[in-house]
Amino acid sequence: MTVVHENLEQADAKMGARSVSVFYGDKKAIDDVSIDIPTEYVTAFIGPSGCGKSTFLRSLNRMNDTIASARVEGEITLDGEDIYKSGMDVVQLRARVGMVFQKPNPFPKSIYENIAYGPKIHGLAEGKTELDEIVEQSLRRAGLWEEVKDRLDDSGTALSGGQQQRLCIARAIAVDPEVILMDEPCSALDPIATAKIEELIDELNGRYAIVIVTHSMQQAARVSQRTAFFHLGKMVEYGRTSDIFTNPLEQRTQDYITGRYG
Repeated sequence: MTVVHENLEQADAKMGARSVSVFYGDKKAIDDVSIDIPTEYVTAFIGPSGCGKSTFLRSLNRMNDTIASARVEGEITLDGEDIYKSGMDVVQLRARVGMVFQKPNPFPKSIYENIAYGPKIHGLAEGKTELDEIVEQSLRRAGLWEEVKDRLDDSGTALSGGQQQRLCIARAIAVDPEVILMDEPCSALDPIATAKIEELIDELNGRYAIVIVTHSMQQAARVSQRTAFFHLGKMVEYGRTSDIFTNPLEQRTQDYITGRYG
């Protein structure tokens, strides 16, 4: 049973999960999770390693489909539409619900092509001029334009780790998503690069529904306004980030936040 704080301001749900369980074969990795994801707030998923937060995140854009033994029960909706219904275009879904992974994973192509690839395959640009505009705008939004504008033909893999991660965020933005999922996007980065990604999340807040999985409670406190605490596959508690960290209602949340386990 999830404890949900009562003083939450109402916000329209961009995505919703109802009674979602995820299985890998016979093993239940996520047990009966229900949550709304609004556009107005950044939502953080926290909890110890192996608690299911990344598994749940991956179910929000059907990344678990790539694992043969994975099975999802319950309902996950985007703008009220069930994303697991038959006939759902998964490629289109992943354009609307973009994902940024733990390790930066730019394509082994030029910086320009990394950004242009998605808009090309989704038919979002009519000709080179429009494509150039999308590339520039995406790189600007990701705070990377000034650093790379004179080297767009260089390989994306030649950038520093922090720049690569911002390139991956720019790549996600380029197809005009509605939701951005981030799976520990800073865990491979140094503190300076991490600060830039956090600033970027702050700037993108409100334009996209953003969910971030993080093992860093300090990061969750800095970037999110809503936090869900996961433990052993269950969502234990959900509320305003400030309340979760200063006034948790569940003993397990309290124990995790005070460092008794994790």
